[in-house]
Amino acid sequence: MKREELATPAAKAKQNVLVAMRRAACLLCMALLVVHGIVGLGSCANMGTPDGGWYDDTPPYVVRSTPQDQSTNIRAHKVTIYFNEYIKLSDAQNKVIVSPPQLEMPDIKEGGKRIVVDLKDSLKDNTTYTIDFGDAISDNNEDNPMGNYTFSFSTGDHIDTLEVSGYVLDASNLEPIKDVMVGLHRDLSDSVFTRQPMIRISRTDSRGHFTIKGVAPGTYRAYALKDADGDYLYNQRSEMVAFNHTTFEPSWKPDTRQDTIWRDSLHINNIVLTPYTHFLPDDITLMAFTAKATDRYLLKTERKQPNRLDFYFSNGADSLPTLRGLNFDEKGAFVVEHSLKRDTVFFWLKDTALVNQDTLHIEARYLITDTAGVLYSHVDTLEMASKVPYAKRLKEQEKEMEKWLKEQEKKKKRGEHYDSVMPAKQLSVKLSSTNIAPDQRVTLTSETPLRRLTADMVHLYSKVDSLWYTKPLELVSRQGNLHTYDVLAEWEPGGEYSLEVDSAVISDIYGTASPAIKQGLKVGTNDTYGTIAMTIAGVRDTGLVVQLVNNNEGVVKQTRLTKGSNTAYFFYLKPGTFYMRAYIDANGNNEWDTGDYDLLQQPERVYYYPKPLEVKQKWDLKLSWSVEALSPYEQKPAAIVKQKPEQQKKLRNRNAERARQKGIEYIEGKTGVKLK
Repeated sequence: MKREELATPAAKAKQNVLVAMRRAACLLCMALLVVHGIVGLGSCANMGTPDGGWYDDTPPYVVRSTPQDQSTNIRAHKVTIYFNEYIKLSDAQNKVIVSPPQLEMPDIKEGGKRIVVDLKDSLKDNTTYTIDFGDAISDNNEDNPMGNYTFSFSTGDHIDTLEVSGYVLDASNLEPIKDVMVGLHRDLSDSVFTRQPMIRISRTDSRGHFTIKGVAPGTYRAYALKDADGDYLYNQRSEMVAFNHTTFEPSWKPDTRQDTIWRDSLHINNIVLTPYTHFLPDDITLMAFTAKATDRYLLKTERKQPNRLDFYFSNGADSLPTLRGLNFDEKGAFVVEHSLKRDTVFFWLKDTALVNQDTLHIEARYLITDTAGVLYSHVDTLEMASKVPYAKRLKEQEKEMEKWLKEQEKKKKRGEHYDSVMPAKQLSVKLSSTNIAPDQRVTLTSETPLRRLTADMVHLYSKVDSLWYTKPLELVSRQGNLHTYDVLAEWEPGGEYSLEVDSAVISDIYGTASPAIKQGLKVGTNDTYGTIAMTIAGVRDTGLVVQLVNNNEGVVKQTRLTKGSNTAYFFYLKPGTFYMRAYIDANGNNEWDTGDYDLLQQPERVYYYPKPLEVKQKWDLKLSWSVEALSPYEQKPAAIVKQKPEQQKKLRNRNAERARQKGIEYIEGKTGVKLK
């Protein structure tokens, strides 16, 4: 029909008739599809109604397979599954789980309307095999997810259909662990996990949740493993692992759940009770950890700074390394600094002549472990070269001198006071804070190791009625840390203080002295803080360490419950949102300790208060907490969980909006959109 013909009344009437006929044909087509139980309405869309056809929101489904699903007495290694439409398989390597586990990876291919799974391992007798595709299958055109799909067959005369499920959490912080392998053993001996592969497996999702299918009746123990070498057993201490001594017997019971039928995206049409098979146990909880490294070896050495030799070890030892100079005299040459665990050791060069020597040849003697894990003394010859050569540092100093001379020359021309001799470099000493809480420490820190400080070198004055009075203090050095001193004093709420140090009193190991320090300190008043008093129940063990943490789980304050006490107090808290966790410090070392499978030792138990704590000024928050009231996977507040649950693939059901536009009432059912 030509464009000009459309303008006539006859042409318009003809066009309206065509549109009405197309709509009627589409409605008739949809009615026929519903009668025959066919969900897909896409064929009607092909008729091209002017206001749009129906979307294909129907997931693919299996039409046949070789062998048939749930078949018994199968010996074939290849499974071919055919679908009603073209499909795609996403991330098969991670999402598709074959159980029992295959030591040789199966070959999984998709093409057109089929998926072919070729099992490379020999098949075990009288065993149920499951191929769990999860949500990996969707149609090729619209990406409609098929939903969780599992294919199974048996080499025996029956199919095992039981299931068990639960969660895997990081034992240190109750974070859900994604993509960790979970498996079962019927052998209940403690050593089986290091000798035999798991007999049935699954993998956790983004919530740390797992479901193991095709389980036979019997008694089992569950394990989790970040399998580094693909052998389905624990044989490396570096592998993350979880175990417990709890045994269980899989079972099931008939149950019902609520299913919501939506009229559209905003309105519920009905809520129905749907019967289903409830498999138990469904709350297995495995606390995963990585065992503490016991082997000691030298990771690396470096001379990042010209005045320091750095040694990094995989683990600590009671004795520190000793160095012998091969091209210099090592006697009295070093000041040694080390980390608390003694796995990092710094040798500071005291003599500037050695600092300016670009390469130092050293014989280092230190402890490492042999193949049996026993420490022995090892000798190594090292060449420690400065990353910044002396010549380059000298040029930088000359540039600084030239810059300073130019500044003095400008001052001279302007008639301002100037210097003819460049002043010696002064030591920079920093204070941690000037606005402090009554229970807070003030720290003095420098970049280089300090010579020993005593309390008489630092003066503290307190202001009372406009007059200043001397106040006692204590200087405390930190273990292994030569840079920092803590200033301890009784800070009065609302008090005003002055911390003063005379010029050249503080100096480092090179004799570089600090200028005079005079720093005012202000202590907040009681009205600016809040308090938390948490009464804790459910823990029989003594030595519970309770921590208050921020949004990033950094520890703000912590306290330890002593014997006979069940309330944790946190004073002088600034207004804000906090969270609370606790752990049982079984060995009393004031730090959380991991587990050890070789010793059958579980990690120290961690708990989280399930709600955020809002602290306000002049507000005392008094709460109670039963640490065992919730399962571990229910405890950690969602706001601080870093492993967020991924959005599950769902049918988009775009026909709901299309039906509304067409003025057609519909009901969303299990098979899609039905006209009413």
